[in-house]
Amino acid sequence: MSGFNTKRGFAFLVSVLFFGSLFAQESKTVKVGILGIDNYQSVAYTQLFNDPKAIGDLAGLKVVAAFPSIASSDIPESVDSLPKWKDALVKYGVKMVGSVDELLGSCDVVMIMSLDGRRHLGEATQVLKAGKPVYIGRPIASNFEDAVSILRLAEKTKTPCWTSSQHRFSPGFIGMKNHPEVGNVLGCEIYGGCPTVPHHSELYWHALHSIETIYSIMGTGCVSVSCTSTPVAESITGTWSDGRLATYRGIKKGAVKYSGTVFGEKGVSVTGVYGHGVPVKGVVPTNDKYMGYEGIAIEIAKFFKGGPVPVSIKETMEILAFMEAAQESKSKNGVNIQIADMLKKVSK
Repeated sequence: MSGFNTKRGFAFLVSVLFFGSLFAQESKTVKVGILGIDNYQSVAYTQLFNDPKAIGDLAGLKVVAAFPSIASSDIPESVDSLPKWKDALVKYGVKMVGSVDELLGSCDVVMIMSLDGRRHLGEATQVLKAGKPVYIGRPIASNFEDAVSILRLAEKTKTPCWTSSQHRFSPGFIGMKNHPEVGNVLGCEIYGGCPTVPHHSELYWHALHSIETIYSIMGTGCVSVSCTSTPVAESITGTWSDGRLATYRGIKKGAVKYSGTVFGEKGVSVTGVYGHGVPVKGVVPTNDKYMGYEGIAIEIAKFFKGGPVPVSIKETMEILAFMEAAQESKSKNGVNIQIADMLKKVSK
């Protein structure tokens, strides 16, 4: 009888230790570090992750440290924002550190939030070589070659890494992919702002918001791209391998709005408006909960807790090639450019 009790006691102890360890792992707070803070997203995500009332996927993370780096003198927004966002982050309990090495020693995972994409290859290199899972805020880089170098290094170091516009996870946009009133998506026309800066490839600065929206609705499989450009707008058309078409209107002049139209086997519908929910019978809700940064913050949180990358390197490479092909088409008076040819330019 005493032997039986001993076995039961041992089994109970093992059970307590196992489930206690499991609970400790689940309840462990993921320490997040931010590299570069002059992008407002650094504040937006910190506000969500450091909220003591955070629940669900947003709970269990805390931004603990940030390396502010320096402002980019030729980007007025960077110069103006750096001190402002630094003060805001400190109020949320984020410690400012003096080097990237100090940042990496303070956290489990990293968000690269510097506004200037020219910095990202150097910043990402330090993080990836340290093996820290990383999310890189828009834009991933200032040009095609740097962006591809980041992704190649992530593959080489086997470090989880991804990037995305927040527009991809806006409920109304991503909800169009399986919209019951649309059915299988046959194509879409997406529009949004297209401001440019001289030190970044034209489509990297803001146009990528709408190009990512196209991919959230269409999925991968684009094979060729053409671009017509005027002082009023960029008009970019992608052809998918199954014959589907997607068009981006980059607004350079006039009123700016981020939305579009989706064409499907069952019906045609407007997309949602950025930050709002899925249209119902063609009506976009505007009195629902606004989900500007929260949609992507949830995906970042799940990733930082050990989940898969929400946007694969393969898909990101296709998006980059799409933008590169559009630029080449523009330089060649709108001829069709093959995605595969763009990828050959940066093949291993």
